[in-house]
Amino acid sequence: MTSTTSPLDVDVAIIGAGPAGLTAAYLLTKQGKSVAIIEQDDTYVGGISRTVEHEGYRFDIGGHRFFSKSQQVVDLWNEILPDDFIQRPRMSRIYYEGKFYSYPLRAFEALSNLGILRSTACMVSYLRYKLFPIADVKSFEDWTTNQFGQKLYSIFFKTYTEKVWGMPCDEMSADWAAQRIKGLSLWSAVVDGLKRSLGLNKKPNDGMATKTLLETFRYPRLGPGMMWEAARDKVLASGYGRLLMGHSLKQLASDGHGGWRMCAQGPDGETVVTARHAISSAPMRELSKRLHPLPASTLQANELKYRDFLTVALMVEGEDLFPDNWIYIHDSKVKVGRVQNFRSWSPEMIPDDDMACVGLEYFCFEGDGLWSMADDDLVALATDEMEILGLVDRRKVRSGAVVRQEKAYPVYDEDYAANVAAMRRELEDRHLTLHLVGRNGMHRYNNQDHAMMTAMLTVENILAGERVYDTWCVNEDAEYHEAGDEGAEKALPSREVTEDQAAALASVRDVPERIARDREAA
Repeated sequence: MTSTTSPLDVDVAIIGAGPAGLTAAYLLTKQGKSVAIIEQDDTYVGGISRTVEHEGYRFDIGGHRFFSKSQQVVDLWNEILPDDFIQRPRMSRIYYEGKFYSYPLRAFEALSNLGILRSTACMVSYLRYKLFPIADVKSFEDWTTNQFGQKLYSIFFKTYTEKVWGMPCDEMSADWAAQRIKGLSLWSAVVDGLKRSLGLNKKPNDGMATKTLLETFRYPRLGPGMMWEAARDKVLASGYGRLLMGHSLKQLASDGHGGWRMCAQGPDGETVVTARHAISSAPMRELSKRLHPLPASTLQANELKYRDFLTVALMVEGEDLFPDNWIYIHDSKVKVGRVQNFRSWSPEMIPDDDMACVGLEYFCFEGDGLWSMADDDLVALATDEMEILGLVDRRKVRSGAVVRQEKAYPVYDEDYAANVAAMRRELEDRHLTLHLVGRNGMHRYNNQDHAMMTAMLTVENILAGERVYDTWCVNEDAEYHEAGDEGAEKALPSREVTEDQAAALASVRDVPERIARDREAA
């Protein structure tokens, strides 16, 4: 069925109603700009930050702490959801060889669990690679070994990382390690672990001892989806926003005047949107296939890879199964990679005071054995593995549900950087009114707040009528993601474009006005 209605004409067409897409829509509509958003999911907004509901139980697609070093992001969260944040204690552990290690590590606990011989071997290995590091660092394995030593790498990085990414660590780009754990060193971990073990990690505040931000975090009382549902509602209430749920991108074509004609396939046929600007948080590989004319870099885009994953939620009798928000499973005996305890995120996500809900995360590729398993078989597997780990008595499992998430993680293989660079040159540099944002839109392993930052800078560029800020600088110089103070950075991590870039863009600064004139004449 093909739509016969007139095209919907807006200032900005947005692909995807995740954190990046909805942040852009919210900020644009606040400025009186009209937007139309298409979202492939027919029920939920928020992308991977959505909250799924099943028989009254709510669970995340991965855990999403609301912590950001950017004050502007924190302010935006408070503006969108002013009254529904709760403060939660943060607790996570690593499971390895039948023992639990606090994360971040506690020095005495780690020493006790590993034993004196293995601990000594870890320190010797660390010193060996500090004195004689791998010179030609190409892979995740090289980078992490240089940082922590071969022994600690094999215990605390190798098994879990290969579960997550489905590839050997020596085939993963060192960029991922540098981006995600930059600034974390063994020495700082040992010092912090000693302080935590001795209770010395409190910070003075007007004479009072308070917990550091590593130990608490804010969280919407009904899950992260609450934030993005509120953003959606504000966009629609503004009168400037349209949201088309259950609509997937069929084609995004240049209109020949600097603007865009977006065709989306929905339950009732095709919908056409015309716009001066287009913002895409769709996976870069998928966008490339749907652009018209087809970009020359489509071959490079086809080489971009993604890691999918699924969550098996188990509803279990018993209020407090374990205190953690989540547990990393560094054990090859089971397939599960991480376990979430949703009551520890927020008690309001569990409708029954006598029940608990845990989420087992399995990392896979779309179409492989795990992905293709029947839901009942996945629930049975999850039940078996929770019992193997000693976390749940299988007799107390009452029911289960499965949620599959495509393209959850952009893969950093050895060729990804060149492929992304080719796409960036082809798409953004040639199409100055096309803007790539978010984790998959930029094929970059950004956190939720970083995805929002890319959208915030993009909106600044659209409002300015030119590319004032380089959105690709977001998360470029980030330090270790578990450290730092909330709101410490008062300005967005933006970088102005160079003089050469500005000169190249000068000729198209009148694109919006020219589009309007051409349409008026037509």
